[in-house]
Amino acid sequence: MSQLEITNLHVSIDGKEILKGVDLVVKQGEVHAIMGPNGTGKSTLAYTLMGHPSYQVTKGSVLFQGKNILELEVDERARLGIFLAFQYPVAIPGVTVANFLRTALNARRREKNHEDKGMPVPEFRKLLIEKMNLLKMDHAFAGRYLNEGFSGGEKKRAEILQLATLKPEIAILDETDSGLDIDALRVVADGVNALTGPDLGVLVITHYQRLLNYIKPHFVHVMIGGRLVESGGPDLALSLEEHGYDWIKEKEKTEA
Repeated sequence: MSQLEITNLHVSIDGKEILKGVDLVVKQGEVHAIMGPNGTGKSTLAYTLMGHPSYQVTKGSVLFQGKNILELEVDERARLGIFLAFQYPVAIPGVTVANFLRTALNARRREKNHEDKGMPVPEFRKLLIEKMNLLKMDHAFAGRYLNEGFSGGEKKRAEILQLATLKPEIAILDETDSGLDIDALRVVADGVNALTGPDLGVLVITHYQRLLNYIKPHFVHVMIGGRLVESGGPDLALSLEEHGYDWIKEKEKTEA
């Protein structure tokens, strides 16, 4: 069983420390949610795990598949089995959803077997149709240019289709609910739920309980001031929805 093990992670941007010692373990089969106010470091954690060059790791380690992934390039992390669903996915004109996915999938296959010649087109089409049916997506979606002219909901569904096709061991969902109306949110959450299971560990980053009404976490963590200061079960998210974050901030002051 694979796991993502984050130990004493410190991260700075332009010389300003954002993450101040994050410890977290996400195992395959588990769903973790990180909540917290704006500017506390939630998205910084997501982008650091995926290797964004603007984020400087000053201390700590992140182990996955027996490797410290902080020493790896972005594409190497992805090929190992880590996936990031962006808050604001970018458009790639001229590249269809199908071509993008086949290229990414073949890159993952070659990581496991350097002699792999790639998935034949007919086999890939069958796989893609299977995943689109699972996510209740129109098959015409595969022929569109990636995220070009997509609505907010379509962009997020395209991210979930990538997740379904690539089958990573760990998926990081960075505020996937951002900008979605309730219907689009439900569609995306249903897609994530259809994919969760013993082979997939999920780290959901969100501001709101509403996403967690649909994607049920096993563990909920609260990030404040660049650290995970409170952890618990699903009930913790409900307490945050009702009482906000002030009680945790006061608790932190008292314990300090």
